[in-house]
Amino acid sequence: MLFNTLSFAVFFLIVFILYWFVFDKNLKKQNLFLLLASLFFYSFWNFKFTFLLLFSIGLDFYVGKKIYNNTKNSTTKKRWLWLSIIINLSVLGVFKYYNFFIDNFVEIVTALGFKAHLWTLNLILPIGISFYTFHGLSYVIDVYKEKIKPVDSIIEYALFVSFFPLLVAGPIERATHLLPQIQKKRTFNYETAICGLRQILWGLFKKVVIADSCAEYVDLIFDNPSHYSGSTLVMGTILFSFQIYGDFSGYTDIALGVSRLLGIELLQNFSYPYFARDIAEFWRKWHISLSSWFRDYVYIPLGGSKSSKWIQIRNVFIVFMLIGFWHGANWNFIIYGFINFLYILPLVLFNENRRSIDVISVTGFKSGLKIFSSMIFTFGLLSFARIFFRSENVESAFTYISKMFSQSLFEFPEIFPKIIILILAVFMWIEWIGRKNRFAIEKLGFQWAKPFRIAFYYALVLLILFFSGKNCNLFIFSFK
Repeated sequence: MLFNTLSFAVFFLIVFILYWFVFDKNLKKQNLFLLLASLFFYSFWNFKFTFLLLFSIGLDFYVGKKIYNNTKNSTTKKRWLWLSIIINLSVLGVFKYYNFFIDNFVEIVTALGFKAHLWTLNLILPIGISFYTFHGLSYVIDVYKEKIKPVDSIIEYALFVSFFPLLVAGPIERATHLLPQIQKKRTFNYETAICGLRQILWGLFKKVVIADSCAEYVDLIFDNPSHYSGSTLVMGTILFSFQIYGDFSGYTDIALGVSRLLGIELLQNFSYPYFARDIAEFWRKWHISLSSWFRDYVYIPLGGSKSSKWIQIRNVFIVFMLIGFWHGANWNFIIYGFINFLYILPLVLFNENRRSIDVISVTGFKSGLKIFSSMIFTFGLLSFARIFFRSENVESAFTYISKMFSQSLFEFPEIFPKIIILILAVFMWIEWIGRKNRFAIEKLGFQWAKPFRIAFYYALVLLILFFSGKNCNLFIFSFK
């Protein structure tokens, strides 16, 4: 049940009506209904994996209680914590990484002259397993660190983990942020609901018009790199960067908008990352919930930046390797993480990784030229790294790169979608105007005459309807 389908629209309309007009008088019934709706939404993908989700929920709810009840016994408390970590990561590892490790072990043993016959498993990756596993781990760790108390209601905890807008592709929520909203009565707010609808509209535009339109050309170029000039391959990398941004941030916008219609605020997951002036700023603006999760639960516990410079570099290296590996069981993603580590290394060495934390403000021509140049350079570095993200394997990535940096790099691209490029230019202009808001069109048009504002929204709707007839692609991060 994709967000950009009629089936989801019908599902959510039913949920919205029952949620606000039938169950709004009783918080417990409202939460139970929302939980059942979330489990139905998840089972729509594959009913069998619902039991795996329920197992994860039951495990961490129980462990959280055990940790809290053994607060004064640090040894027992720590054992329960490690039980949760080991079981959660083992389940994630079997479904997502088992075949990767087995295949690589067999290759190493074979290269050494030995014969190995190990079984690989024909497993389907449960949708959203990385996201709900990280939800549960953050809850257990926060209970262990005494940042929160365990919840008494299994329904409240289960809803925190399985809340359907964020279940498939995040953001990765924290119990400290979402659980208090689940535990208190929610009232319908018209202005909040309208804001949610605007964010859903913008998310659908990103997904259907930007991401899916770019995907058509990206697939063509990346599937046949030997057929095109280096300049066309550059075009492919640029379009892929817009595809992945439109896809993932589009999903997030829809998730946040849907949640806002239900009276719940989710964490912001993107903050105009393509306006980043360096790699460090980019990772503070891209998939914020993931990078902050690794910062709080890996980087800081390892010592963060408070130790020696070499320890700090080691910690940054570990985080980026984990970020790369989190995206998938493939050497491509590990290389993608390593390249980003190399990008950020000079900033860490010279303590420049916190230099770009203010909202971008252009004060003159020289200032604007410097900012624009740094953004273009950062975008170029990221687009290059994403060749590994998009390619089928390492070999095809290097083939793509070698062809890209050939003499044909200076030829005019064979594929130059003028309409898509024009739409991307307008899209980035709107993002630039709205960069100080939670999403680009949150306040766009408030000063316009009403007919112009309505015409703008209608134009977005018409574009979504037009492009939705051409493609209906899965969200890239749906099976992470």
